[in-house]
Amino acid sequence: MTAAGVVLAGGRSTRMGTAKADLEWHGSTLLYRAAAVLARSVDGPVVVVAAPGQALPALPGGVAVVEDPVEGLGPMQGLAAGLAAVADRADVAFVCSTDLPFLHPAYVRRVLRGLAGDAEVALPVARGFRQPLAAAYRTRIAGLVADLLAQGNQRPGMIFKHCEVVQLDDAALLDDTALAKHDPELDSVVNVNTPEDYRAARDREPPEVVIERFGALAKGGGHRPRTFHAATIGAAAAAVGLTLDRHVVAALNGDQVTRDALTPLVAGDTVAFLSADAGG
Repeated sequence: MTAAGVVLAGGRSTRMGTAKADLEWHGSTLLYRAAAVLARSVDGPVVVVAAPGQALPALPGGVAVVEDPVEGLGPMQGLAAGLAAVADRADVAFVCSTDLPFLHPAYVRRVLRGLAGDAEVALPVARGFRQPLAAAYRTRIAGLVADLLAQGNQRPGMIFKHCEVVQLDDAALLDDTALAKHDPELDSVVNVNTPEDYRAARDREPPEVVIERFGALAKGGGHRPRTFHAATIGAAAAAVGLTLDRHVVAALNGDQVTRDALTPLVAGDTVAFLSADAGG
């Protein structure tokens, strides 16, 4: 079962007063972080759904942009467009809004696992609220969502009247060991709707991660893991006096190798820095 990621970026951000997608987040943007977290979490394509003509900030490599065909129809239109865009390459999709700065890959994976059997929607009911924009959907329901829109139904709740829905409460979500360890408060669903929300979120301490250095980058010929607070791989490199360049690469959790300094980090990550030079 291939899973895709869909980020809805076309909201009007009325209460924020400016586009949430563009808001700075530890050197990148909220949109960059959301798209990159999904890219870490799924094995299929990741797309960003934008409003018609919307200018977007930079995106991680490999992330595609899809435009809503009609502006002003809310998240239902974005959901329909996003699911349709990935339906030929993925069976399921995790769909989220741009403004989830604490989204953790363990949350994404746990919700996707909720799509078992005949379930068409895995709907978290986390921290006391339904979370349709931090949920998982079968991509085959793209047509249903489009039909509901054509009938004038613009609320995501209408989908759940026509689909097989599995609801995941806090206890069900936290039965996942990794999620319970790294996001026990389910901050993954905390969004930022106002400037006050954004400032409070931005002022939080970055996640705690483990940093290691290997080869020529390790002092004394060995390596010693150290714990730091860092929101991106670039910040992790700076914490140990390094810069990602043609001589230095980072391995995230032992597999993803990158020089992208904006790659987001989450609680529980381990970043290993290695010399990219032959014989380093």
